[in-house]
Amino acid sequence: MHGKKLRANFLLMLTAFIWGMAFVAQSRGMENCGPFLFNGVRSLLGAAVLLPVIAVLDKNKTDEKEKKWPLLGGLACGLALFIASSLQQVGIMDSGAGKAGFITALYVVLVPVFRLFLGKKASFITWLSVGIAIFGMYLLCMDGATFSVAKSDLLLLGCAAVFAVHIIVIDHFAPSVNCVHMACLQFFVTGVLSLITAFFVEDVKLISVMDAAVPILYTGILSSGVAYTLQIVAQKDTDPTSAALICSLESVFALLGGWLLMHEGFSARELFGCGLTFGAIILSQLPIFTYRKD
Repeated sequence: MHGKKLRANFLLMLTAFIWGMAFVAQSRGMENCGPFLFNGVRSLLGAAVLLPVIAVLDKNKTDEKEKKWPLLGGLACGLALFIASSLQQVGIMDSGAGKAGFITALYVVLVPVFRLFLGKKASFITWLSVGIAIFGMYLLCMDGATFSVAKSDLLLLGCAAVFAVHIIVIDHFAPSVNCVHMACLQFFVTGVLSLITAFFVEDVKLISVMDAAVPILYTGILSSGVAYTLQIVAQKDTDPTSAALICSLESVFALLGGWLLMHEGFSARELFGCGLTFGAIILSQLPIFTYRKD
């Protein structure tokens, strides 16, 4: 493997690890802080962390168009991210980090399905991946010998669906805008909307933020700012398929983090369900199965 690609893939693996551990931090943060307050502070912190990155990148650019802030793209992506992160944060309270990581990662499988509404065809392998993912979800949601979908599972599934929409929205704006600027804007929009919601539905206290300071700092600085920057740097030297496959490992790291740090237990059936879900994600991204038109 080429040296630059090897370094890029290592950075993407580090990115996936940071994102996977973020599920643990989000779960821990709920012990002292409401979900909307948590998301509001972490998102604004993420936007603040990206500002110096933007300053450095813009300094090296000569094209003034590249320095413009994409307001419409930032608003659209921010709204989608607000809805998705809110569903995730509320759902993770009763689900646990490991399970939340695998359900959320289903957005990878859902993206090509949703693209059908935009006139994009889906391959047989895409539908096979959806079927495998559904069976994996079935095993994850079984309670004893019966199938029961908890409210948290539905919230996380909704989160995965909105994250799929979020990816499609990014895909629409990304070719014509500065993506780092748009990321910063989306974090700012998400943060403002989350804080406004928190003031209406939660008991907003500074002490709650202080008690959840470590999870907020981790998700705001590392998950949003550092990991996103690593992803941008790494994708310059590797191919999109490799990037997608490596980043999907965040669900595996979420499972390991929940087990090691939060002592979350999983039955053999649930682990098999996780394996099937992850297999569906990998299968949907393998380049040998993609349409030539795509």
